[in-house]
Amino acid sequence: MSTLPTPVSHDVIARAVPGLEVIRSYRPRWLVRDVVAGLVLSALLVPQGMAYAELAGLPAVTGLYTSVLCLVGYAIFGPSKILVLGPDSALGPMIAATILPLVGANGDPARAVALASMLALLTGAAMVLAGVGKLGFIADLLSKPTMLGYMNGLSLIILVGQLPKLFGFSVQTGNFIAELNGFISGVAEGEVVRAAAAVGIGALVLILVLQRFLPKLPVGLIAVVAAIIATKLFSLEAKSVVLVGVLPQGLPSFTIPRINWSDVAPLIGGALGISLVALADTISTSSSFADRRGDEVHGNSEMMGLGAANLAAGLFQGFPVSTSGSRTAVAEQSGAKTQVTGLVGALVITLMLLLFPWLLQDLPTPTLAAVVIAASVSLADIPATRRLWSQSRTEFILSVAAFAGVVLMGVLLGIVVAISLSVANVFRRAWWPYQATLGRRPGIAGYHDVARHPEAEQLAGCTIFRFDAPLIFANARTFRDQVRALAKASPSPAWIIVAAEPLTDVDTTACDMLEDLVKSLDRQGVTLVFAEMKGPVKEKARQFGLSATIPDDRHFPTLGTAVKAWRAQAGLPPR
Repeated sequence: MSTLPTPVSHDVIARAVPGLEVIRSYRPRWLVRDVVAGLVLSALLVPQGMAYAELAGLPAVTGLYTSVLCLVGYAIFGPSKILVLGPDSALGPMIAATILPLVGANGDPARAVALASMLALLTGAAMVLAGVGKLGFIADLLSKPTMLGYMNGLSLIILVGQLPKLFGFSVQTGNFIAELNGFISGVAEGEVVRAAAAVGIGALVLILVLQRFLPKLPVGLIAVVAAIIATKLFSLEAKSVVLVGVLPQGLPSFTIPRINWSDVAPLIGGALGISLVALADTISTSSSFADRRGDEVHGNSEMMGLGAANLAAGLFQGFPVSTSGSRTAVAEQSGAKTQVTGLVGALVITLMLLLFPWLLQDLPTPTLAAVVIAASVSLADIPATRRLWSQSRTEFILSVAAFAGVVLMGVLLGIVVAISLSVANVFRRAWWPYQATLGRRPGIAGYHDVARHPEAEQLAGCTIFRFDAPLIFANARTFRDQVRALAKASPSPAWIIVAAEPLTDVDTTACDMLEDLVKSLDRQGVTLVFAEMKGPVKEKARQFGLSATIPDDRHFPTLGTAVKAWRAQAGLPPR
């Protein structure tokens, strides 16, 4: 007997393709706000898209192709109503670091575009697979201090890398030190094009001043328009200032990028690093805007939407994209209600490419460098770094180490350094957790850390020890050594009570250690007992064979009952 297929529920379709739900629930009164916000947004999308494409080592027009396709892709598959995706200043150096070594010196721009498109496809595939596998938690691999150091280092690398273009000349790309030396040498040897430096620095000052005093204005567009006017007024092209020129007319065609097999491994490595940074940025940005709007963030759905945006860009001669906090803020401030805002922005860019490709032909490239440098300044967060110094010296050192890793080793190895430092810090906290000896403080109920409360009284003949971490292979030796030291104190305690509430887990290595430790202490005449151990931890310890060595009579529900049992055994009156 045949059975009819189970119909796919509306909720499943809405989760898979959120754009369909937007169409179903769209309100006509939202259209005016979305269109206005989209028009305002396009003023940012055009100059930033072109500038970030050049930052990635690609033709400026690819930034416009990327903007169009990623906005459409996220509008269909992205869950956020307001998030704006596009070329990103943080990803530009990572893209360049991945593809430029493969292209080589004086490489073919078409090959660079193909490599960048394949990088976008690999990035999108990684994000989609991670979203399907519900791996949104991997964004937590980057702690805030290490991410702060990474972004500070990235900001410095971008700034130095764009300085030659700002001053009208070029240097051989390489590591940070080589590019800095190249810039200094170029200035010293008179390679600066004065007219280019004037228009570039002027655009940068204009952007920074307007951002400071009139942040709601489309400062990038204003700088672009001012630079084009300056080109006409002062005949900058005749003064050796490089201009963008007429863009290729039309839209990119659907293309499966062709690369060499030898390119695959480097591209996969770059895609994984880009995916992690883009995901961390997207989750943090979407969370901050969702909190303000009362919405919920679905990390795995965001990965799917971000993946779809990258796949769309990669199939139409684009490069990897991420979320833009600044563009999202502009959309929100302009009244955006849905992803129709992004579609309007994509439509504006499309019309420009089809009908007005000459519109930006007189734009000086130093102005694009100014746009990138202004964005790089916003990546750095010096006040937060100073605050970290006062909050935690250890995490400040981690942040500085991540900064040094990016600057000295490059952006791709820098992200590996940042992840490694984050994971190592977690391991350090588990390896050397906080430990305390507890005592009674007069007039206050409970038992307290004697290091923080020196007036607390310890019990004669009984030591209460607290170990603030799961008891696992990494810290089993630390626990054992500390308990042994307490047992050897003079006078030696008859009982050592472990305040076990912080012990949220236990593994086989730790259980083997406990078995040996209990037997060793018993031979010394010291009894080791546990109070307030959680049920799941106790059950796991039993499964690992500790029932005989640490039977139920060595477990107590509270510290108070454990101390009461010790007093009874010692023949002391109850308190």
